[in-house]
Amino acid sequence: MSEGDSGMEIVHLLREAIVELALTQGEFARNHGMHTTDVRALICLLDAGRAGDLLTPGRLGAQLGLNSAGTTSVIDRLERAGHLERLPDAHDRRRVRLKVSEQAVALGQGHFGPLIARTLDLLSTFDESEAAAVRRFLAGVRDAAQSRASG
Repeated sequence: MSEGDSGMEIVHLLREAIVELALTQGEFARNHGMHTTDVRALICLLDAGRAGDLLTPGRLGAQLGLNSAGTTSVIDRLERAGHLERLPDAHDRRRVRLKVSEQAVALGQGHFGPLIARTLDLLSTFDESEAAAVRRFLAGVRDAAQSRASG
């Protein structure tokens, strides 16, 4: 197998993994009466929370690529379902910050927990240099995808 064939095999495996993950995400959305955009919003909010930040509606909308009305619809749906809390901003009373509810975290852990556990089990079979290569590859793919608009 040539180097190009090997590279394309990895690209195809990555595509297959992305498709399977998207199907898993879609199943979670259907099972809990959500849009896939709602799940993406929860992921953005969880990622921000892990980084010690609570997003404003405007920042969430920017990450999702939604206008103000679309962002409000997502936030309202998630809040009505009990998946999201609006918290007053500690520094500006006019702003709110968004936080994923414990209920939503529990739902996510119930659905995605087994997949995460299997992924961590797989990663535990890699030595540190292999894990570093996987990390570097995935970060590079993420960066390439994020730069798609700039060509």
